[in-house]
Amino acid sequence: MQLTKSKTALLAGCALFLSVGAAIAQDQEPVSATMIIYLDPSVQFFNPVVKGAQDAAAAFNVDLDVQYANNDPVRQNDLIESAIATGVDGIAVSISSSDAFDDSICNAVDAGLIVIGFNNDDLEGADGNCRQAYVGMDEEASGYELGKRMIEEFGLKEGDVVFNPREIPEASFAVARGGGIERAMGEVGITVETVRAGLDPAEAQNIMAQALIANPDIKAVFGTGSVTSTVGAGAIRDAGVDVPFGGFDLAVEIADAVESGEMFATMDQQPYLQGYHPIAMIALAARYGLTPTDVDTGQGAFLDQSRIGAVKPLIGTYR
Repeated sequence: MQLTKSKTALLAGCALFLSVGAAIAQDQEPVSATMIIYLDPSVQFFNPVVKGAQDAAAAFNVDLDVQYANNDPVRQNDLIESAIATGVDGIAVSISSSDAFDDSICNAVDAGLIVIGFNNDDLEGADGNCRQAYVGMDEEASGYELGKRMIEEFGLKEGDVVFNPREIPEASFAVARGGGIERAMGEVGITVETVRAGLDPAEAQNIMAQALIANPDIKAVFGTGSVTSTVGAGAIRDAGVDVPFGGFDLAVEIADAVESGEMFATMDQQPYLQGYHPIAMIALAARYGLTPTDVDTGQGAFLDQSRIGAVKPLIGTYR
């Protein structure tokens, strides 16, 4: 039977519709993912991370479960093992220790799960952990950049002493960022003093103020994370000293301090992207076998008085 041109066009159109429909149906097949944040929900830094993850889940049809480890490595390992047992397609996990989660993450990869590290990575990167990709800032490089900028801006010199309080000194973010600061200071013969500040803002502010009072020779202060950076300006005021201050992350208090000049600058790691990219990668890898890739979210991270105003209205959502 010979087909007319109109019938041929109709059949071709039907075939195209069916193929597009199949592709849409495939795209709509749900993917499941668990996101594990190593701290607790009260830490506001992770609000944009969760928003980014939720936006990616909505865009890529991912059934997303967000869990918090409350800074408890045992609980975090339990959450990873639970995700494996549940049979999710992928896990996005903060690798806040270079050793504590190696076995459980390798177990997840061996079980066929896609594992993306975010926010914190093993200090050896992919050589130290089975995760397939990392989404976050290069923390050592960011610490080094902040250190170098403050040396140049404030004339820090050989023989000076600077103060770098760390929320959780053994956490990978503190080791990496603090290590970058120490590298910059060490190049010009500056001594770095540090203490455990903890995660409670009021306690951290008091610890920092007391350290500044005890050592009047301190020439600059470096916050290591969101807590020490949020309360740093207050600690300097409490101590009654006048020293330059720089730090990491974004919060309204940090932006206010930068705007007012109480804080020189903060290093922003774009947490929204740390939530969005891992969930998108899990969906694309699960559906199409696309290989996850590292993403450095710390590009252009330096925010001083000239740049902070543009991002301040977005704090808590996209920044």
